[in-house]
Parts: sequence; structure tokens; C-alpha cells
Amino acid sequence: MSQHTAILSVYDKTNLLEFARGLHDAGVRLVGSGGTAKKIREAGIPIKDVSDITKAPEMLGGRVKTLHPTVHGGILARTIPSDENDLQAQGISPISIVVCNLYPFTSTILRPGCTLAEAVEEIDIGGVTLLRAAAKNHERVSVISDPADYPEFLRAWKEAQGNVQQSMRNKLALKAFEMTAKYDDAISGYFREQYASAELPGERTMGCVQRIALRYGANPHQAPAQAYVTEGELPFKVLSGSPGYINLLDALNAYALVKELRETLGLPAAASFKHVSPAGAAVGVELNETEKKVYGVDDLKEPLTSLAVAYARARGADRMSSFGDFIALSDSCDFATARIISREVSDGIIAPGYSPEALDILSKKKAGKYCVLQIDPLYIPAEVERKQVYGIYVQQKRNDAKINAQLFQNIVTQTKDLPTSAITDLIVATLALKYTQSNSVAYAYRGATIGIGAGQQSRIHCTRLAGSKADAWWMRHHPRVLSLPFKKGVKRAEKANAIDLFVGGEELEGGEKEQWESLFEGAVEPLAAKERKEWASKLEGVACSSDAFFPFPDNVHRARKSGVKYLAAPSGSVMDAECIKAADEHGMVFAHTSLRLFHH
Repeated sequence: MSQHTAILSVYDKTNLLEFARGLHDAGVRLVGSGGTAKKIREAGIPIKDVSDITKAPEMLGGRVKTLHPTVHGGILARTIPSDENDLQAQGISPISIVVCNLYPFTSTILRPGCTLAEAVEEIDIGGVTLLRAAAKNHERVSVISDPADYPEFLRAWKEAQGNVQQSMRNKLALKAFEMTAKYDDAISGYFREQYASAELPGERTMGCVQRIALRYGANPHQAPAQAYVTEGELPFKVLSGSPGYINLLDALNAYALVKELRETLGLPAAASFKHVSPAGAAVGVELNETEKKVYGVDDLKEPLTSLAVAYARARGADRMSSFGDFIALSDSCDFATARIISREVSDGIIAPGYSPEALDILSKKKAGKYCVLQIDPLYIPAEVERKQVYGIYVQQKRNDAKINAQLFQNIVTQTKDLPTSAITDLIVATLALKYTQSNSVAYAYRGATIGIGAGQQSRIHCTRLAGSKADAWWMRHHPRVLSLPFKKGVKRAEKANAIDLFVGGEELEGGEKEQWESLFEGAVEPLAAKERKEWASKLEGVACSSDAFFPFPDNVHRARKSGVKYLAAPSGSVMDAECIKAADEHGMVFAHTSLRLFHH
């Protein structure tokens, strides 16, 4: 049996001598590069220099040592006749073991005062090539990239007399691939940060680029921050302003939602997002005169397009939560929609396009700092999504579940009449849940969400929260609300806050009461409990969807209090029968979807 050869080229020399001595004692011929060979030789362990087998000296100040056909031919050769003939013809010996780790790029760039030139010098070329070549040919070659693996490998090598199990070579190869991937990611991340935070003269992020700098991360102290893709170009352009980290989370989740609404229902769709959950989502179902007043668009002289109606509904679902929202539109933003947006307090918008008039309006908002993003409507995200949490990477298949009318066919209650309008509302509510932080429950009516309970640990709290928002939404339709005598000049946000207090029935005292009263011409008393109860009883035909099963029938009873007639939730609870029974008591229609929609 021919002697095995190991090539050693390491920056981190932890336990190197013990490992090299063990390999030598096991009859392995050692070949080393530069300082690795020097350290082993000085310890009295026989080792050849790489130049002894390549017949070529190290050059370019050590930049070129192992990059040679003798080295890589020995590593990459397979146990097939043609490869063996090539080795014999060139006088190359096969290499069975590669021991390598890389220049300390990451620790170098973390050093205070590190310059770009210093970072460049720590980009390992030969080491990465050794690792990748050996890992590629791991059917025959063992690649050890981590000193922590020296003892286990040496034991296995000696016990198997050089024939280590394939499972070990597989594990070691994966570790090497992960090391080179992490190394490349650190390098690209460093240069992305360098070049994204200081753009070249004349460069603008509104063009097609692979990365952009963000204002900061989730909080101002989390800087620098950036958005990037590892291949191709970003699927969106920045037309105005500068997005932040949370802006992008809102924008991308919101656009995914409205795109699906558009594809499923064939109607223009809009969403109002805050903190990575929708405050409201809607499709362009025509507004009646009362709804125009409720949504604050009755004073507009221009005709409302279907897209403008969709955003008016989305924004009006929960005006308190939508304050400072990020907007998503399924269609190109038109003048009528931009006109509504121009009057609201908002952080930004994402849409597949903008009419010249709309872009002119939006680019002037917030003194030119309003964030306007244009997304490629043909963009398809990767099938696998991944994120890092506390230094740990997790990945999963992207949630590509389709939400359409077929999802609500399994009606489990005695009442089974599910009209088309209710199906539309269930689709709107359920699609909203697909992009809402879980646990979540959504109520919808006339093509729009009217209450969303997001991010609650308890299902009943989701249902109550969403129900209370739906109740407040309905109270804003009360004739006394629509005729509130606001003073001239009261801002839209102040009106929204005042209406919320008016319908909430809270007792106001002191300065809060004085401030509230100062908004009106004459005395105004909040809606009394009796008035609110009588008006609440008039809401009927609401749809309610849950992103997971209802664990107890209390959710059904609470939903009914907010006018819910149509329910949708996955099955699977031990209390399913009790929940169905509760729905039957109220004459509700309950569809089991068998589709959980957690989103985090």
C-alpha cells in the first residue's frame, strides 16, 4: 500500500505539533507551506516544503505558495483510471489529507484603525482553494479545517489504518464548505459596508444596484445597516428619501400582501403597515357616501380610482395604528391615491410604479425626505428564506400557501351559506394574517380589514384586540361622529385621536378634557355606553379569520359580539366540537381551513 500524503497550511497553529507528530507516527508523509512547515520542522518532525514537490518557490511575498497543479492535482484526483494516468504522466502523488485554516480576516477588520489595505492583505486565496478542492473531493480526501477536530480524526485514522469512514469525511467536508462560505460572507459584508456607507461620486442608489445603505437598523444605535442581495440586483429602486431597516421590513411584507390580494381577487389592493404587521389591508370595493366621510375622503373633488379607494379603506381601518405607516400598493400609484397619501402622516410607500403626477406629489412630501420605493412586479423571491437570531441561522421554505376561495369549502356548521362577498372578506382577512406577526386574528368587512389583533400570546387576546378595533371602526360610522363640530384648522391626526376618545367612552379629566373640548365648536359629550351598545348591535355580516385554531369557544362568542357572521380557522383543537357548537348557537358559518399561518 502506497504511503499517504498530508498537506498542511494553517494560520491558527493551535495543537498543530501534536497533530503533525501523530500523523507522522501513523506513517503519513507531511508536506507544509511557509510558517507551517518551519514550525513543524523546528519541533524535529520530518516535513517537506511545498516547493520541494512543486519545484516552484514561494513568491509575491507569500501570496503564491500552494497554487500549483502538483498540489491541486494531488488533491482533486479521483480513483478512476484517467485521473490516475494523468497523475502518473505528470509525476504527481495523490494527497489524502488536507489540513488548513485561513488568514484572520474577521479579527483584522474588527481591530481599531484597520485600513482597507490591511483588510485586503488578510483575504486568503490559497487556503480557501485548498479547502474547497479537498471538500469537493471528499469521497477520497479528508479535509480538516478546525483544530478541534485533530484528536478525533487522528484516532479514527489510526484505528482504520488510513481508511476513515466516509461519514467522517462528509462531516469534515461540510465544515470546510461552511468555513469558506462564512469567510466569503465576512469579506463581502465588509466591502459592502465600506462601499454602501460611502457611495462613489456620482453614484445614486435609485439605480439598479446590489446593495444600499440604510439610515440605521431597528434602532438609531444599530448602525451601520444595509440591504443587499447576494446575486443579481435589488428588486426595488429608491426614488425619493432613504429607507430604514424597519421601513424595508414593512415595505416588503406589505407589498407581498397586496400582490397576493391583487392576484387572488383581481382588484387593486393597498396595505397600511406598522411595525411589520398590517394596520389595515383592503381591495378597491367602491365607497358609499357614509364610508367616504368615515375614511376622510368626502372632501376630495377628484374622482376616486379603485386603487385610491383601496388605500382609503386600508388607512381607515385603524387610523390610530396607521399614523406614520408604510404603504404598499398593488398597482402603479395614480394621482388620486397620491393625493390621499399627501394628506396623511406616513413614512413611505412601495409600489410597482408611479404616474409622473403622483411621483411629483410624493417626492415633495416631508420636504423631500418621504421614502418612495419602486419594486419590480416580476420579482420572485427565493424559495428558501433564512434569518439570523442571536448568532444562530435558521431557514425554512418560504410560505407559498395560496389563499383563495377553495380554502373555505369545508364548512363545519349547520349554516352553510357563504356568499361571494363573505368569501372576499375571508380572503382579505386570511391573507392579512399571512403577513401579520403571530398569534393573530383579523376581522374584515366590505373588502377591508377592520380590526387586527397581532402578536398576542393568547388567542382570546388576539380576538378581543381585533374585535375592539372593529368595534371602534364601526363606531366611527355613528351619525354623531360624522357630525362632530370640529373647529376649522384641526389637523387630521387630531381629529382621529378625538374621535377615538369620543367613541371609546372614557371619562376625561383635567387637562386631557380641556384639550379635547378645545377642538370643537361648542360642548360635545362622548358617546354613552347605551348609545355605543345600540349602535354596535347594528353591525352584521363581518368575516373573521384566525392564523391558528381557536383553542376555546370564548373566541367564537367574542367574535360574534363584533358582528361576525363568517368564521375561518384551522382545525386541530381538542375543543373544535365546542367551537362549532358555539358558532351554531349564533347561526354563524364556520369554515375549517386546515392551514396554519404563523408569521415571525
